[in-house]
Amino acid sequence: MAYEFWIGARYAGLARARRGSSGRADRFVSFIAGSSMVGIALGVAALIVVLSVMNGFQVQVRDRMLSVLPHIEVLVPNTDHTQVLGQWKEMAQLAGKNKHVQGAAPYVAAQGMLVRNNSLQGAQVRGLDPQLESEVSDLSRQMIRGRLDNLQPGSYGIVLGEQLANSLRLNIGDTLMLMAPQGSISPAGFSPRMRQFTLLGVFSSGYYEYDASLAFINVEDAAKVFRDVGVSGVRLRIDDMHQAPLVGREIAQQMPPRVRVADWTENNRTWFAAVQTEKRMMFLILTLIVAVAAFNLLSSLVMAVKDKRSDIAILRTIGATPREIARIFLVQGSLIGVVGTLLGVGFGALIAYNIDVIVPFIENLMGQKFLPEQIYFISEMPSNPQVSDIVLIGVVSLVLSFLATLYPSWRASTLQPAQVLRHD
Repeated sequence: MAYEFWIGARYAGLARARRGSSGRADRFVSFIAGSSMVGIALGVAALIVVLSVMNGFQVQVRDRMLSVLPHIEVLVPNTDHTQVLGQWKEMAQLAGKNKHVQGAAPYVAAQGMLVRNNSLQGAQVRGLDPQLESEVSDLSRQMIRGRLDNLQPGSYGIVLGEQLANSLRLNIGDTLMLMAPQGSISPAGFSPRMRQFTLLGVFSSGYYEYDASLAFINVEDAAKVFRDVGVSGVRLRIDDMHQAPLVGREIAQQMPPRVRVADWTENNRTWFAAVQTEKRMMFLILTLIVAVAAFNLLSSLVMAVKDKRSDIAILRTIGATPREIARIFLVQGSLIGVVGTLLGVGFGALIAYNIDVIVPFIENLMGQKFLPEQIYFISEMPSNPQVSDIVLIGVVSLVLSFLATLYPSWRASTLQPAQVLRHD
């Protein structure tokens, strides 16, 4: 197969003609072969970069969410929170029988309204034990002002996300009103339960939605303010977040019937399902770019066969078989596909692994941010290239390129030398 490979490489523009032969006739074929190669490379690179960014986006948001949220929640809905707080250690002991559980802490969760002067802001209020919270989340390490330990029982202090505190224009020591959804009905009408709180700290998780909506108070203060509104129970952290669904099912079997167990994948099921669907759709859409480049390769090979009819006739005259002629163009198309795929993988991986440097440079150059944190939850372009994705993209590109060479190669093998030479 030595001469077929040499001729195919020459037609692909990857080998030079022998000394004394004219390369003028090969220029056009080399040009269209090069354009096909560039098209495949750009399609592969775009696919690698986009999937890497989507992987990075998913990992970044997930890690920032879990820095505030627990891996598993054991909750009792619509009940007296003070009663649950009195029994939370029993539930924690039952959950602690599972070897994967590393920490447990009580909590109360409810919706509330924060009032400061003429500003009103809805918030997700979480009651927690500041002494035990570090066992289930990283909240204490995310404090940028104040300390989480300041949330003592009866102090009615509150810790807000950075964006939420800024929207209410609050500083440490300022007071605000927390309105609970339940209240009392009197002849004058409905009166919501209200309690004055003092801002004792501000946290920043890096996840905009939480920084703009979460408020933390002491778990005992939350039980008094919300009483039987919302849910209460135990927050758990396990050794492997990816095993949360399995561990959650095991813990649920050890709990009483009215107790519900939910893991982080269940609580955020809609968001993660949307990201996975978007990733699959983007893969299919961007694969069409590679498919278009493969069709461009097919058309270029058809033109190459038409341009090389005289060469094919001469080779057939001196003894080349139709199978050998087909191999020449199979080699040509395969080399274009392989080189284009390798260039695309290299270029795409180079961008994907250095996007944390490339994007800030472009943002500074243009004076505009690509990721407004109010929309995308994070402010930096993430990237997480995965070898499995890169290998899959490369294989798909090579398969499409090989399929594009079949018809032109068959067409070249069916040419009759007598008819070609008669017309030439």
